[in-house]
Order: sequence, then C-alpha cells, then structure tokens
Amino acid sequence: MPHPVMSPDNVAVITGGAGGIGFAAAKRFARLGMKVCVADSGKDRLATAEAELVSISPGGATRVMAMAVDVSRADEVSKLEDAVHERFGGTDLLMNNAGIQPGSSLFGKPDNWERILAVNLWGVINGSRIFGPRMIERGRPGLIINTGSKQGITTPPGDPAYNVAKAGVKAFTEALEHELRNTNGSRISAHLFIPGFVFTGLTAKGRTEKPAAAWTPEQTVDFMIERVGSGDFYILCPDNDVPRRLDERRILWAAEDIVENRPALSRWHPDYAEAFAKFVKEG
Repeated sequence: MPHPVMSPDNVAVITGGAGGIGFAAAKRFARLGMKVCVADSGKDRLATAEAELVSISPGGATRVMAMAVDVSRADEVSKLEDAVHERFGGTDLLMNNAGIQPGSSLFGKPDNWERILAVNLWGVINGSRIFGPRMIERGRPGLIINTGSKQGITTPPGDPAYNVAKAGVKAFTEALEHELRNTNGSRISAHLFIPGFVFTGLTAKGRTEKPAAAWTPEQTVDFMIERVGSGDFYILCPDNDVPRRLDERRILWAAEDIVENRPALSRWHPDYAEAFAKFVKEG
C-alpha cells in the first residue's frame, strides 16, 4: 500500500520531473489523485510532461503545474517552493530527483565536476533545506525522497565526480532523517532512494530499446512506493541483472575495505579478485 502521504489532494513536487524516473513518479502520484508539480530545466520537455500529466490527473489542469528550475541555484529553488505554496498551499511530498551524468575524469577539466556536484548534490541540499522548514511548520505528515545511487556507496572506478556527488547525497540524507526525527513537531521523514539499472535518457547512451538487464522507470517507482509504504529509509532497488543479495555483498565488501585495511576499491584490484569472487559466492 502507498504511504498515507501519497493520498488524494496531497501535493507532490518532483525535481527532474519531466523525464525518466521523475516523470514516472509524477504520473504515479497524479493517478493517486495527488496535486503534482514537476520541475526541470528543459521548457519543451516540461510542456510535454505537463500535458500528459493533465490528461491523466483526475482534476486535470487544476492539479498540475510545471516550472523551469535550475536546482543548483538556491534562489530558483526558493521561487519554486513559493510558487507551489501559492498554488497548492504547501508541499507534502518532495522528491529531489534531478540529476545529470555527463561523465568525468579525475584530472580532467573542472567543468563537469562543477556541474555534476552543483546539480546532483547541491540540488538535493537546496531542495531539502528550502522546502523542509515549511513542511515541518505545517504540522502534517510528509516525505522527502532523495535520489541517490549505488555508485555513491560502492564508488566504482570510471566516473569519480558522479560518485562523489551521490556519496554526498547518502551522507546528507542520513543527516536529514536524523534531524527530522529529532525536531520537535516534525512529522516529516526522509528516505534515500537507490535505483538499480534503469533505462532512461540518462542511461540510454544511444540505445533505443531497453536492455534486458534494466528495469523501466515505472518498475523502479513502483518499488520505491512499496518500500516507502513499508517505512524503509534505504530503498535499495534490484533490477533484472543484479538481485538484492549481490548488492548486499558488494556493499559489505566495500565497507570491509576499511575494517580489513585493504587497498582502496579492492574489488577492482587484481590481487583481490579471487577473494571477492569467493566472498560473493559464500553470501
């Protein structure tokens, strides 16, 4: 069953809401009878998303809004929060989902580093810090769902800026949940949403058909809704290739690098390949 916050007439705000997982979430929330605001950076994509949401929302255009927002800019996120408050009276569910993945290299030019950290990390920080206080003040139950990544936990080689940003989202969301549950009068909970391999514009890389290993955005959002309803903080999603057991073994191995004083990222170190394979098999 969906969480009680995901109920008719409540208000959901989704950043990165014009495509991929964010748009799939917006459609699910609209079909649940929620008032929905999607925020994104592309006006054309926003217009298309808004039109589809209006077509499926029980209340039509009266329950849907769309706004162009750069989540890396606190002033633009503040304008979004004010606009939602003016139009719908407040926010019950905030999904900080906006993200980019243009790729990065450790010693390359700083441009991608700066943009990835600005959108993927500061977008989450801005959204939570700007929406959170008024959500608490309303005295109603509410949800803040932040989209992280398995790459922010096991930090595989290949895209260090993305890993750093998503590791920051994990640490920030843990701190946010602790703060919310220890704030007098707060009825808001935070959740770390950790998708698996999902076929979206971000992951397509030129492909037009979904790979067999990937989940659809809709499958991923359905899993998220189910686990939020069950009260999970860490919403660790499987996919068609990696079951939860394998994710758990990878995460445990990464944590034990510190405890066992192994080389950094020993999972990808040739001296530890056999030991890692044995560890996974025994789990």
